[in-house]
Amino acid sequence: MFKIDTMKGHERMSTQDLLLAIGEAVKQGETDFEIKASGQHDIGGPLWHPEGKKLHFHVWNAGQRTGSMCLPGTEIVIEESTSADVGWLNAGGIITVKGDAGDTAGHCSSGGKIFIGGRGGTRTGSLMKHDPLYEEPELWILKNVGSFSFEFMGGGKAVVCGYDSADFDSVLGERACVGMVGGTVYVRGPIGTHPADIICSALDEDDIAFLAGGMDEFLAHIERPELKAELTDWSQWHKLRPLTAAERKPKPAPDLHSFRLHEWVKGGIFSDVAHDDFAVHTTISHGLYRLRVPSWDNAAYAAPCEFNCPTGIPTQLRYKYIRNGELDKAIQLELDYTPFPGCVCGSVCPNPCMDACTRGTIDEPIQIGDLGYSSAFAKVEPPKEKTGKKIGIIGGGVAGLSTAWQLARKGHDVTVYDDADSIGGKLEQVIPRGRLSHELLEFELKRIESVGVTFVEGCRVDREKFDKIREASDAVVVATGGTKSRFFPWEGVEHLTMGLEYLKSINRGEHPKTGKKVVVIGAGNSGMDTCRGAYEMGAESVIAVDVQKPAAFEKEIAYFEGLGGKIVWPFFTSKITPEGVYGNDGRFIEADQVIVSIGEEPVLDFLPEDEGIEYFRKSWLVPKKDLSITDGVFTAGDTIKPGRLTDAIGSGRKAAWYVDQYVMGKEYKAFPEKKQVPAERLSKAYFEKCHHCELGDPVSDYKRCVSCGTCRDCKMCLESCPEKAINRIEHEDGTIEYTSDPKRCIGCGICAGVCPCGVWTIKDNPEKIPMYSTGAKA
Repeated sequence: MFKIDTMKGHERMSTQDLLLAIGEAVKQGETDFEIKASGQHDIGGPLWHPEGKKLHFHVWNAGQRTGSMCLPGTEIVIEESTSADVGWLNAGGIITVKGDAGDTAGHCSSGGKIFIGGRGGTRTGSLMKHDPLYEEPELWILKNVGSFSFEFMGGGKAVVCGYDSADFDSVLGERACVGMVGGTVYVRGPIGTHPADIICSALDEDDIAFLAGGMDEFLAHIERPELKAELTDWSQWHKLRPLTAAERKPKPAPDLHSFRLHEWVKGGIFSDVAHDDFAVHTTISHGLYRLRVPSWDNAAYAAPCEFNCPTGIPTQLRYKYIRNGELDKAIQLELDYTPFPGCVCGSVCPNPCMDACTRGTIDEPIQIGDLGYSSAFAKVEPPKEKTGKKIGIIGGGVAGLSTAWQLARKGHDVTVYDDADSIGGKLEQVIPRGRLSHELLEFELKRIESVGVTFVEGCRVDREKFDKIREASDAVVVATGGTKSRFFPWEGVEHLTMGLEYLKSINRGEHPKTGKKVVVIGAGNSGMDTCRGAYEMGAESVIAVDVQKPAAFEKEIAYFEGLGGKIVWPFFTSKITPEGVYGNDGRFIEADQVIVSIGEEPVLDFLPEDEGIEYFRKSWLVPKKDLSITDGVFTAGDTIKPGRLTDAIGSGRKAAWYVDQYVMGKEYKAFPEKKQVPAERLSKAYFEKCHHCELGDPVSDYKRCVSCGTCRDCKMCLESCPEKAINRIEHEDGTIEYTSDPKRCIGCGICAGVCPCGVWTIKDNPEKIPMYSTGAKA
């Protein structure tokens, strides 16, 4: 015999461990079990002896579902009372409860016998059923049961003896036999009311034979044989059964509207929160009662290329124009965002737009950089109307010229002041001619002048000059950029060559002094430019050192290494001597010239000290949200923080936005910025992969562009809508629009699912339904 006590001191055995132990014992051939439980559930089933022998369980303190799914050949005796669901899904076992059973005793049982020597709880016998291929289940109860007993019963026989239940109005509780469609319930004692489709009748001979034949077995199992005489007075018994199909009279189809108006709860069961219009709506609805509604959100989101371009150029919109045969419009669109489509976008920009391009996750990114170059030599008409407002811009670099370009095209008179002999900032003074065509730069500078920008070169702005410019202007923009090389207070800094001045000297054609063995501190893009310049000036070997992985573009690193250069990192400079550079780990790199190129910081000593201008680390400006630093004075570019040339262009656009509001007396509005279209909205599966060798010119890439967030007019939604609810509208100006007809739309969301560009949005219907109470009746 398998004996187990599930409590060891204060430690209780888990249900899982107990069931595993019982299962293993059965596998080993055990047949008799004596279990002192402590509320563990599912004891006794479903189990099958390997040799087909009968299993006997004697259980104390059983938990829920004792005997659940009990199989033939298993007999369970439960001392005292037990928890809910005893005999749940019993499939053939003999289960005896000597005390009371909890709720849903015998629930869903389809075979075997359950004997209860006390009372049954709520929903006892519910969903009992009978498979005609097997013996029908039996459920015997000595006393009474709780409410909802035998609901939805479909088969089997239940016996409620009503012993010790004289104080109850019904031994079956309330609402017994609701939904009962099969089986028989034998009852001794009062039964109260029952559904109209349940027949209550006296016993016939077959009923008496069944009860008489089973009563001895039942009383023997619950150990109450002395009650036989009392319980076998058949005149006290009745039976309940459902009407047969033949007995049921067909009912006329109900008029639901009339029922709801006249027989249902007045005003509806939710009348406290809603004013029911008693209209019946199907699951699939149109108009107001749609669960979801579609929205054509064309260009509401930024494509990844646009979002990751600091300049903010909407490449997907350019390709839309090209797709529509409007190449000139696409070329001009670029110039709405930048005055340097050739110098920056098409030449020296790292093109973060291409890094983010969705197409790059399919095969190859769209050729955005080369597309930018297609606008390099385009001409722009000057503004037709002038505002009479004068803007002074201090700094002729990329940020200042970007600001000037935007403001001049709005009709303002713009003057750019720069202390260099040639306008252009780093494009002119620092970036090697090998990276940037000087002819292209000169053309793009002339284009800036063509829209009404005046250049004042060789103009050093001190505090006195700044005051004069401010007095003569309606607004001033400080965009002097980083003009002083940064370095750390290393030992021997007096031996350093400043990278910025070194590159400027090269671009001025001065051929600065250059050693044979050069070390450049810094391996960013500026550092690579300096390394390239050193080789051009005659250096025999150049080594770049950095404290971190080089931040320069891969193509710039590859070019430098192709010249024979070497990058050493991590290298923490500690001392510079005439013989070379020492690292803090003791390493020494021989050099007869050390050039520092780790970034620049602005020189802003011309600004007033008494107007509350804020600085970061005493170098960079901290502007207000409109990019102003004091009344009428704004800033842009590297005077705020170091960045790429594309960052400077974008910063100039923002500055121009706020300067225009200021000088024109417009209400403040934040610079418009979009969120990036969520990747999950895009359906890349509609785009076939292509090999990189199949790429054509950048203009023809409109065929590959996913057009993220901007409608490409592919008509897939139009053709896919099952309700034909989508309309395509072509406006007089040539633009197109898609709409969804709420009278036809069912909110299925297919339009959003098939849209390759993520333009259609499907969302919960936001429209309020008038029937819901908002404090006043609709």
